Order: sequence, then structure tokens, then C-alpha cells
Amino acid sequence: MKERKLGILGKKLGMTQFFDDKGVCYGVTVVQTGPCTVLKKCTKAKTKNDKTDGYTALQLGFEQKPERKVSKPEEGVLKAAGGKAKARRYVVELRVSEETLAKFEVGQEITLKDLGLKAGDYIDVTGISKGKGFQGVMRRHNFAGFPATHGTHEYFRHPGSIGNRKWPGRVMKGRRMPGHMGDRKVTVQNLKVVQLREDDGALLVAGAVPGHKNAYVMVRPAIKSNPLP
Repeated sequence: MKERKLGILGKKLGMTQFFDDKGVCYGVTVVQTGPCTVLKKCTKAKTKNDKTDGYTALQLGFEQKPERKVSKPEEGVLKAAGGKAKARRYVVELRVSEETLAKFEVGQEITLKDLGLKAGDYIDVTGISKGKGFQGVMRRHNFAGFPATHGTHEYFRHPGSIGNRKWPGRVMKGRRMPGHMGDRKVTVQNLKVVQLREDDGALLVAGAVPGHKNAYVMVRPAIKSNPLP
């Protein structure tokens, strides 16, 4: 498995336009990143008797949460941190290498500068897509539908046959049918970084990012070795 680099958590602020030095206009998404607090360090076992997580990762938190909303499991994590961290609204565990893990301690803040990104780099952005409710096959799976003429009667947007006759006598798993659309974890890969504003923690990304305005997202350097131009 290819080792992932350090990432950062943030919030999608919305979309706008950006003009580069040549006057080219980009549709960009503005992402407010960090600062993120290290809530926990997951480590591998050094011996058979060590009670560890079995892998190396950093548990990051973004945006402070009021104490009255802290759950019992969250209290346990904060207690283990020895009072060095406070509860956060958005918490994600990122797998990292042992070298990266050794650079950070519990309670330390991670900012956009720690990622080492620059304009022109490519990133992967993970978030929860917009929920669209219950949708039919034409909207959910891009079905063509039935002809609007030549005898079609009250069957314009239906899915058609689902293959349930004598064999197999059931509907196969994975059949594309109407159902709940959106509101799921989505990763958009190879988005180009147009501009970094490290002092503000703002990231301008060419293209669309999953989620609605003010939705939480996770940003990591692109994992693919040959990103699209």
C-alpha cells in the first residue's frame, strides 16, 4: 500500500472566480484549513505485550466544541491526552508513516504550512456529498428513459426490466435502481491548487469540492503518481 502524506482538516466556504497572471479565469472552491489539533497518536506494537493500535496514525480535530456537547467516548480521549487538547467538532484519523508520526505530539497544532503544498500541486479532497433524497434511475444513474412517442404509455422514466424471471428468481446485488442519492463520503482526486494563503489558512482549489457551504472536508496531497494536467 502506498504511504499517504500528512493531511489537514478544513471547511468548504464556497466557490468564486480567480484570475491568474495571464488573465485566465478559474472557477475555484475556497477551503478554510486548520489549525488542527493532534488529539491522539496511534502507534504500532513494539513487543507482543504492547497494547497499541497496531498501525501509525494521527487523530486530528478541527473547530472547538462546547463542553456541554462532549460525549463520554470523547471525554476518554481528552483524558488520555492529559488536558493537552480540547474537544473538536470534526475529528478524523489519518494514517501516516512513522517518520511523520514522530514529528508531532498530542496537543500540537497542524497548519497549512506543515503540508508543504505550493500553487500548481494536486490534492485529494474528501467530504460528505450533498444529500438529494430519494431519486429515480434517470437522475441517480443517468438512464436514458423510454421514447416519448410511438406507443410509450405512462412508462417514460421507469427503470425497465430487472431480470427477475424463472432464473435467477431474484434481483441480483448491485442492480441499478431508484434509491437514496448523495449524502455519502466522496473523494475527488487530482484537484489543482490555484493559490495558497498560508497566513489565513485559505486554499483556493480549481473545481468543485464535495459538500455544501460550511461543510467539513479533509485535504491530502494527491496519491496518484501521474495526475491529469
